[in-house]
Amino acid sequence: MFGKLGQMASLFSNLPKMQEEMKKFQANLGQITAEGDAGAGAVKVMVNGKMEIVACRLAQSPLTDRDREMLEELIKAATNQAMQKVREQIAAGYAKLFGDLGLPANLGGMGLPGLM
Repeated sequence: MFGKLGQMASLFSNLPKMQEEMKKFQANLGQITAEGDAGAGAVKVMVNGKMEIVACRLAQSPLTDRDREMLEELIKAATNQAMQKVREQIAAGYAKLFGDLGLPANLGGMGLPGLM
């Protein structure tokens, strides 16, 4: 029982440092990037840690009306893949940050961006 009180006291004593480190981490979310691809590389989408699409590249190929629907699906698939990868990178960054602060690395569910 008293062990938990010690952990809480430690948490509160580290609060200013935690807040500072969280601000730094969140300020750098734009630097985290991940790329998703679909259709064997026909579509590539890059997303940053702010969940913004920063690039969308299509392989050189003639586009017909029939291909348009398939291309739309490939863009969705590549975007979703890139966003999942960047969420994983953010979650790993938070886990490292929490671990460095002596907190449990699995603090998911706290409403922090990128945590699953």
